[in-house]
Amino acid sequence: MSTPTLAVLVPLLPFLGAVAGLLFGRTAPGFVRPLAILPTLGAAVLAVLVAVRQGGGPAISTATELTPTGSVPIDLSLYIDGFAALVAILVGVVATCVQLYSTAYLREDPRYPSYAALVSLFTSAMLLVVYSGDLMVLLVGWEVMGICSYFLVGHYWETEAARSASLKAFLVTKLGDVPFLIGLFALATDAGSFQITKILGTVATGGLDHPTLIALLLLAGVAGKSAQFPLHTWLPDAMAGPTPVSALIHAATMVAAGVYFIARLLPVFAASRAALVIMAVMAAVTMIGSALAALAQDDIKRVLAYSTVGQLGYMTGALAVGDRSAAVFHLLSHGAFKALLFLGAGVIIHAAGTNSLAAMSRMDGLSKRIPDAFWTMTLALLALAAIPPFAGFFSKEAVLVAAEQTATGHSEFAPGGAGWVVLVAGVLTALLTAAYATRLWLMAFRGRGAAAPDHGKEPLAMTGVLWLLAIPTVGFGLAAGPLADWFDGRALTPTVVTSVLGTGAAVVGVMLTYALWQRATVKAAAGAAVGVPASVAAAESAAETPEVAEVTHDHPAVPAGSAPDPGKALLGPLHRHAADGFHLDAVYDRLFVRPVRASAGLVRFLDREVVDTYVRGAGTGTRLLGSLVRRAQTGNVQSYLSALLAGAVVLAIATAVLANVNAGS
Repeated sequence: MSTPTLAVLVPLLPFLGAVAGLLFGRTAPGFVRPLAILPTLGAAVLAVLVAVRQGGGPAISTATELTPTGSVPIDLSLYIDGFAALVAILVGVVATCVQLYSTAYLREDPRYPSYAALVSLFTSAMLLVVYSGDLMVLLVGWEVMGICSYFLVGHYWETEAARSASLKAFLVTKLGDVPFLIGLFALATDAGSFQITKILGTVATGGLDHPTLIALLLLAGVAGKSAQFPLHTWLPDAMAGPTPVSALIHAATMVAAGVYFIARLLPVFAASRAALVIMAVMAAVTMIGSALAALAQDDIKRVLAYSTVGQLGYMTGALAVGDRSAAVFHLLSHGAFKALLFLGAGVIIHAAGTNSLAAMSRMDGLSKRIPDAFWTMTLALLALAAIPPFAGFFSKEAVLVAAEQTATGHSEFAPGGAGWVVLVAGVLTALLTAAYATRLWLMAFRGRGAAAPDHGKEPLAMTGVLWLLAIPTVGFGLAAGPLADWFDGRALTPTVVTSVLGTGAAVVGVMLTYALWQRATVKAAAGAAVGVPASVAAAESAAETPEVAEVTHDHPAVPAGSAPDPGKALLGPLHRHAADGFHLDAVYDRLFVRPVRASAGLVRFLDREVVDTYVRGAGTGTRLLGSLVRRAQTGNVQSYLSALLAGAVVLAIATAVLANVNAGS
C-alpha cells in the first residue's frame, strides 16, 4: 500500500469509528468500547508507518482537485513533512490513551457512547489539520474541532459551569476564526491557490502583496485556537469538562492546532518583521501572565490549564524568532507530559471525589493511596519545570537557545528585539513554572488534613496509561539527536548559557516555593501547638485557601478547610488579581458584553415601541374602519333602498348646482 493511501486512512479510521459509534452506540452497547479504541489505535499505528516511510526526508505531497470553483481551486491534498509525521503520531498516541483511560473513568456515565464518538471525531479532525495540504480542507478540520470541543466541554450539561464554559470556548474561538478566515482568503488571493506548497513558493519569490495584514489576521485565529493572550480566557474555564477531554485538548488537539499552523506556514509570517515582533510580545505576555495566574489557582485542573497557556507561549515565542524546529519539539514534548499530568489529575479526582486543589491540600496519604499517580505526576512535574534530564528540559532549552541566538544577532530571520523579549520572558517563566509545579506537588501530595477516602485500587486502564506516557516524559528529550532529520536537520542541543539560565531559574523557583511552604507549615503547626486553630495560623502566614469542594461522579466531596499556600507568599498583593486571571473577563464584560447587550436592548425597544406601534396602528385603523362599515350593513332592504334614493337625490342636486355655476360663468 502506498504511503499517500496509508496517510488517507490515518484520519479516516477515527472518523469511521465516530460515525459507527454515533449510529450504533445505544443500540449495540457492547461495541462502544471497541469502536472507541480500535480505530484510534489503528490510526496511531498507521501514523507511525507513515512517519517511518517519510523518514524525515522530502515532503510527501499529492493533490487532486476537489471541485471546480471558477477561481482559486480547492484541492484534496496531502502534505506530509517531518513535522506532520511526528505530530500525527502524538495525536494518535494521546487520543488512544485518552480513549482507553475513558473506558474506566466514565464507565458509569450514561452518555459515554456519544462521548467516545465525539473524541474519535475530534481526533480525526486534528489529523486532517496535520496532514492536509490545502488550507480550505485544513479549515474543515479546524472548525470541526471547535464544535467537538463545544460538545465535549459541555458534557456535564446539567451543571451551569459546563454550559457556560462550552459556550465561552465556542464564542471566543469563533471570535478569532472570523479574521482567520479573512486572512486565508487574502493569502489565497495573493498566492492564487489554497495549496500550501504553492503558497510557500509564492512567499519565496516575494509574491505576497499584503504580508503584514495577512499574518496578523491569521495570528488572531491562532490566538483563539491556541489560547494566547488576549483570547486565552476560554481555556481555564474549559476544565468543567471531563478530565480526559482536558488531556486531549491540552496535549494533542485544539490548542496544538494553532501552533502547528504557524509552524507549517512560518515563511508567511516571516515575510513581515512587524508580525514577528507582535508575535513575540504576545508570547511574552502570555507566558508570564499565565504563570502568575497558575500560582494563584486552587483548582488542580486550572493550574494545569494556565500551565498549558504558558507552554504554548513558549512555542509561539520560538516561532516568533523563526525556529519552528524548537516550537514543534516543545509541542511534542509538552504533549506527552501534559497528557500525563491531566490524566494523573483525573486519577486524583477519581480517588478523592473532588476537583478542588484546596481539598487536595487538606488530604493526607494521597502519595500512598494512589502511588501510580504520585510517581508519574512527579516525573511529569519535573519535566514541566524543565529539570534535566526530563523531556521538558531539552525542549524548553531549544526555545531559549533559539531566542538567545536571535537576541545576539546570530540569526537574521527575526529582529533582535523579538529575541530579547522571548529570552527574558522565557527565563522568568521558567522560574515561575518551577514554582507553581512545586506548589502543586506539595499541596496535592504533601498536604495535611483528612485521610484520602479509599475506593479500592484504581483501574488498570487508568494507571497503565500513566506509566505508558511516563516513557516519553522521561526519555523523549534524548531523542532530539536521532530525530534531527525530522526537524529540518537542525540539532536541538542545549547551550551552556541557556542551560545555566533556564535550569538556574527553575532551581530557584523550586527552592523558594519549598522554603515558603515549609515556613508556612511550621508556623501553622506552632499555632496549633499553642491552641491556635490551624486555619488561623495558615491565614496569618498568608496561606489560607477558599473553602471550595466539588463532587464528581459518585464520590462524596471532601470537607472544605485551609492549608499553607506558598503561592500567596510568592505573589503578595498580586495574588488576588492573578487568582481572577487579572480580571480579563471583567474587562471584556465592560468593553464588549455590556455595550452589545445595551445595543440589543435599544434595538429591542425600537422594535417593540416604535416599529410595532406603526404596525399595530395600521391594524387598529383598518379594524376601526371595518367596524364602521359593518354598522351600515343592517340587512334591511328598505334601509338600503332609502340610502340609494338619498344618494341619487344628492347627486342630482350636486349636478344641477354645477350646471348653473358653469352657465353663469
